Amino acid sequence: MRVMPGATSRAPSAQREPSVRSSAPGPARFGSLAARVWSGHRLFVIVLIPAVLLRADAELGYRWQAWFNDSFEYITNTIHFNLDPTRVSGYSVLLKILQPFHSYALITILQHLMGLAIAVMIYALARHRFGAPAWLATLATVPVLYDGFEIQLEHLILSDVPFLFLLTLATTLLLWDPAGPSTRRSAVIGLLLGLGVVLRSVGEPLLAVFVIYMIIRRFSWRKIAATLVVGLVPAFIYAAAFDVQHGQFAMSDATGVFLYSRVMTFAECPKMHVPVNELWLCTDPVPPGQRPIAQSYIWTSATPLDRFPPQKFAPLPNKLAEDFAIRAIEAQPLDYAKAAFDDTWRVFGWPRQVFPQAATYDEYLFLPQGLPIPSWNDAHIGRFDSYAAAYAQANPETQVVNPFAVIIRDYQRYVWLPGTIYGLILLAGLAGIAAAWRRLGGEALLPWAVSLTLIVIPAATAEFDYRYVLPAVPFACLAAVIAFSPGTAGGTLAGRLRKRRQRASEAAAVVPVRDKAAVPAGGAGDDQRDLASDST
Repeated sequence: MRVMPGATSRAPSAQREPSVRSSAPGPARFGSLAARVWSGHRLFVIVLIPAVLLRADAELGYRWQAWFNDSFEYITNTIHFNLDPTRVSGYSVLLKILQPFHSYALITILQHLMGLAIAVMIYALARHRFGAPAWLATLATVPVLYDGFEIQLEHLILSDVPFLFLLTLATTLLLWDPAGPSTRRSAVIGLLLGLGVVLRSVGEPLLAVFVIYMIIRRFSWRKIAATLVVGLVPAFIYAAAFDVQHGQFAMSDATGVFLYSRVMTFAECPKMHVPVNELWLCTDPVPPGQRPIAQSYIWTSATPLDRFPPQKFAPLPNKLAEDFAIRAIEAQPLDYAKAAFDDTWRVFGWPRQVFPQAATYDEYLFLPQGLPIPSWNDAHIGRFDSYAAAYAQANPETQVVNPFAVIIRDYQRYVWLPGTIYGLILLAGLAGIAAAWRRLGGEALLPWAVSLTLIVIPAATAEFDYRYVLPAVPFACLAAVIAFSPGTAGGTLAGRLRKRRQRASEAAAVVPVRDKAAVPAGGAGDDQRDLASDST
């Protein structure tokens, strides 16, 4: 091949380059990817690593799970493969899928990984979609990564973390593309939300929140319909299966019972028009100001519901309790609003109070000993004496192993997000949404509305519980970051304030140049007393 003077032969090198790249070993390519991640997201990686170690410590210190009272109901329904009449049982379906492994460690490790994945999604959405600074995007992930109660929630056999994972994934998919999701992706979002509905009952109003947001943002009707229709499919399938087992096309037989417990903290029958067939629900002679907490009207002998044979969680008593509760709300709307507000307000307290009672509160703690298997979980399945043991085919007691347990127990005692801080984060997001009023709140409206719904709905339909607050926090953090990200009204306002502060600091730092002749040679004496007025 002839080469002209002054020219270079690029063809051979261009032909050799692909062969060099293709021959690069897999570890080298992985190392290159890791290097890019480290260089572009160094701060987040630094913050993420200790969070991983904390979860590993929890796993090793409390082998291999922590128990909550509801955990045993989920396990029992998994063994029998029944749909619980008191709560949606999608989590039992998940446990059934994992049952062949007979491992609680697998469940809690997956939930810890979900917690880490939630933080990754929040960070990626803040950085990729909204261009937030690395430090701010990383800061938004700190509560979910480092709150000691969040780590303990991931270690419980409960539905909350899988529900939060699905909800965060749906939010990420909806907000990822500035042009909005495609119709196919909208269907996937609907499916995720529908699965969330069968994991926790609060998923139903959240599906409505997503659809309303899409309407406000003027998404096409195809995308809205795809989200709504596909989102209802898991709920309809679940309700059909519930109808086969319990004779009622519903998600549970407990919505009326829980709402009844909510109103019984204030309901006064003389103010209501109660029909004869509901009078038995009005038999509490205690004045409203002296009544116990709402849960007492479900789980203790204080509830009139226990007088209805054969059980309170059945279609008829549930319907009567619901009708009674609606009458109480219509007759005493201000009392109902106060009860719901008071329970919501508990969320924002600085210290954690022992609520609803000490036994329940302790189940949210890493304790020196694990929660024992209750007697009502007894079963005789082969050689196993409890449903919890039958699921794992081993001893289901939590094995507390030091020093790992001591580390995570002391950590949880001091590192957690106070409710007041969560309230301030929520207010920050609201301020950014208000600044974007011309765009009806902008994209921050969705995670902010999700966060608010997660704390208001339980207080309005049942009762406050600390574990219901933890899934709400990541969405408040995300909303605050989005509301003040570059290109938003909140970001513009923050930029103006930052520039004003910078100009003020620069002006304050200016030192005026004085006439040297005006200063005495010695540089001392009375001539130096009025320097401030001279500079002015």
